[in-house]
Amino acid sequence: MKRFKPQPGFVVQAFRFALDPNAGQEAALRSHCGAARAAYNWAVGWVTGSWWQRAAEETYGIPQAQLTAWRPWSLPALRKAFNEAKRTDPRFAAWWEDNSKEAYNTGLANASAAFDNYAKSQQGKRRGKRMGAPRFKSKRKARLACRFTTGAIRVEGDGRHVTLPRLGTLRTHEPAVKLLGRVQAGTARVLSATVRHERGRWFVSFQVETAREITKVARPGVAVGIDLGVITLAVMADSTGEIRAVPNPRHLDVVLRQLRHASRTVSRRQGPDRRTGQKPSRRWEKANTARNKVHHRVANLREDALHKLTTAVATEYGTIVVEDLNAAGMLKNRRLARQVADAGFGEIRRQLAYKTRQRHATCLVVADRWFPSSKICSGCGAVRAKLPLHVRIYRCDLCGLVIHRDVNAAHNLAALAAACTTGTGVAGDQDTAPVVSKPRGANRKTRAIRPRRTTGTGRAGGATLPHQRRTETRDRHQDTEALTLW
Repeated sequence: MKRFKPQPGFVVQAFRFALDPNAGQEAALRSHCGAARAAYNWAVGWVTGSWWQRAAEETYGIPQAQLTAWRPWSLPALRKAFNEAKRTDPRFAAWWEDNSKEAYNTGLANASAAFDNYAKSQQGKRRGKRMGAPRFKSKRKARLACRFTTGAIRVEGDGRHVTLPRLGTLRTHEPAVKLLGRVQAGTARVLSATVRHERGRWFVSFQVETAREITKVARPGVAVGIDLGVITLAVMADSTGEIRAVPNPRHLDVVLRQLRHASRTVSRRQGPDRRTGQKPSRRWEKANTARNKVHHRVANLREDALHKLTTAVATEYGTIVVEDLNAAGMLKNRRLARQVADAGFGEIRRQLAYKTRQRHATCLVVADRWFPSSKICSGCGAVRAKLPLHVRIYRCDLCGLVIHRDVNAAHNLAALAAACTTGTGVAGDQDTAPVVSKPRGANRKTRAIRPRRTTGTGRAGGATLPHQRRTETRDRHQDTEALTLW
């Protein structure tokens, strides 16, 4: 399926607003989202049913040419097959007319995309881990969402109501005048709308093709290196020598005691039991709602703080250098998992990526995952063989520099911006840098495999890193050129 390409000077942007539906409208919203889930499950069963049938026929010795034909998973094929089955299938015949066709199209489109991703993953055409075949969505765990692409999709003239197909006019919790003004001025065009239930309330997101002019940042000639951490959320060092530290708000730790108390209250109530079919009591539902409000407040505070941080950085500096952190791997450390998840390292990287690309004339440089930003001396360029996490002060054995490790890492990231003027834009992957060995893995922060006990016959140290010549202290002294900062 071809992706939509906006016209020159326009970008595709989302405008999200909270909704305040009444009881009838909320029931209709849940019905549409449930219809999307049912259509998705039907498509998964319809396509995979032919797979299992062919596997069973092969065990019977049926020739390959006589096996059941493969069922296609393209969106037009799924639409045609579903339109034929919905009138006779007892799972849909009694209620499919109660919802908009867009609800079923949402589930079929998601199923088609899931099968495409699965096929590309098996063929090695998709990045990341290998994906498994699409599975059925649980009614209890599936996220409630439905997308509308045709029909009456608009923001009303008062700016406090939106109209969606079959759902009618719904009141928004906050004014939608920002989108309404652009539509009335002719600088925006609504493409689709998606309703979603998350954090205890309903939201509508309008996908809009809108005019977007790249705004100039405050200091276009200044580069900044950002080192993320748990104790201090972000330490920023720019090319002018200015150092800023953003404290970690620790939103989850602030309410952890309150959350534990709410969880104990929930555990003492009569909750649902799927094995016996027991329904939850009213007191359990009330206590569970109170506990969820604490979780939702923490998520909202974290999202607000990260948006303010990334927006301030993207609007000020001309070049931003961040690390390619393995956030998923950090979550496997049971001692740091809660703090890492509360900090939101991956969300900071994601927000900086689209804010620098779409809104401002900013260059975002992503340092290589194995770039030793904390182990390099920002004064002379020496590389330490080891630097445990509990060592917070960096002391260089060659030049005698004493500096906080986070500030030292931020300086090294800022200096890395000068070396990333060519190549793919990812630090350590420039097209002018030679491919060299790494000095005893000193530039690796984590090990993917267990190191061997026996040493090889290769060189023990002193390799040349991209665009710099560094020494590895406590291992081997060499005549090297110092790493200079601007």
